[in-house]
Amino acid sequence: MKKLLLNILLITGIGFVSVSCDRNLDEVNVDESRINEPVASKLLVPIQYNMSAINYMRANDFTFDIMQVSLDFPNEGNSLSRYYVTENTGAGFWNNSYKWLMQISDMKKAAIRDNDVNYQAIAMVLNAWVYSNLTDTYGDVPFSEASNLDGGISQPKFDKQKDIYIQLLNDLKAANSLFVTTKLLTGSDLFYKAESDANGIINWKKFCNSLSLRLLTRILKKNGEVNVNERIQEIINNPLVYPIFQSNAETAKLNVTGVSPLLPPIARPQDFTTGRAASAFFVETLKANNDPRMALFFGQAKDLASVNIGYKGAPSGYTYGTVFNYQPSNMNQNLAKAPLNILIYPYAELQFTLAELANKGIIPGSAQTFYENGVKATIEQWGAVMPANYFANPVLAYDGSLSKIYLQKYVALFFVDQQQWFEKRRTGFPILPNNGGLLNNGDLPQRLMYPPNPKVLNTANYQTAVQQMGGDNINLKTWWNQ
Repeated sequence: MKKLLLNILLITGIGFVSVSCDRNLDEVNVDESRINEPVASKLLVPIQYNMSAINYMRANDFTFDIMQVSLDFPNEGNSLSRYYVTENTGAGFWNNSYKWLMQISDMKKAAIRDNDVNYQAIAMVLNAWVYSNLTDTYGDVPFSEASNLDGGISQPKFDKQKDIYIQLLNDLKAANSLFVTTKLLTGSDLFYKAESDANGIINWKKFCNSLSLRLLTRILKKNGEVNVNERIQEIINNPLVYPIFQSNAETAKLNVTGVSPLLPPIARPQDFTTGRAASAFFVETLKANNDPRMALFFGQAKDLASVNIGYKGAPSGYTYGTVFNYQPSNMNQNLAKAPLNILIYPYAELQFTLAELANKGIIPGSAQTFYENGVKATIEQWGAVMPANYFANPVLAYDGSLSKIYLQKYVALFFVDQQQWFEKRRTGFPILPNNGGLLNNGDLPQRLMYPPNPKVLNTANYQTAVQQMGGDNINLKTWWNQ
């Protein structure tokens, strides 16, 4: 104890000497966690891993519940699967996103300083990826003045969602023109191994333009207010200039090997299934498809004698007081174990987007072909084999309806951050059942309330944002859905 106290006193004393003799107060108040002269190649991997892990957990903790993939079970209290949402529901997502947006900003500045256009373009793509998820979650958010502490802005204004979307789309178009596909990166790349793979940068370029199509499709209602259809057609009609994903091999994803530092976001696989059940809606959707991945996604339900009874989920938002005569299927713990792929933007998603655009006559091509490509890619992106004569099933056979495209897109977006929720808000599909115990009058939340940090630390701009949006509640539709 005496030795510990002596060490503490020595350290404290050294600290006083250093401050009083060698460093002024400005030098002491330097954020040591940030690199003074960042190098773009050193920033990419931490950004990729951490934002991928954040989005993986966002799917697990939020989207699964609100989109009836899984639910807290047993649970008769207030829960997210019953649409119980508070200002803290998205607090971690908000704080972590802005933390890593600062790193993306540093990466872009370093790339511009060093005249490295590939890292500059990658930073612009990552920025659009993260910001689009933020604004689709909340609506108006700090954007043009955010990540600018060095410029003396600690209380950034909230930009309107329309302005954010226009800038992100312009940034993605600019990034596409910057990529030099014949040049390798100088550091590691977790998405495409562009430090060694000759196709790495062209795959980044495909991610860039595919992301543009995701954003443009999300704001289809605003065609005319923004030149949405024209921008979509510009990409589709110029594949040499604006290449997009052509196969699952080009999917934007992060491979979690299980070898440090690439560890699964959930440290203990048992935590993935504790207090949880698979949702009946998701289970029955896959059963109707005769989906070959049932065992990959779920465990079997059991009767009261613990005998397997096949795949059977619990109804999300079930009526209070419901008595179950079976133990529902749960999620498969292997989904939380390495090796695993965290899906950032799957090729299957793009195919369903193209199916919708072709169905609506916005782009040329066969909606049926795009749709069937999407279904096949959805299965194969998980390592499963597409069954023969799969489309002989009338549930899967393309019938020209948008609802069928949207339902299978919902399946394809399993474990892709919050995309199922964003698409449900945009399209109204899939039709999720109200099993009698949903809160909020059974209405799906349309956005999240702003978390405590901006309310407390950026009060004036928060209040301005609330006024310009018309409120801060979960039923308020954001700009692209009005």
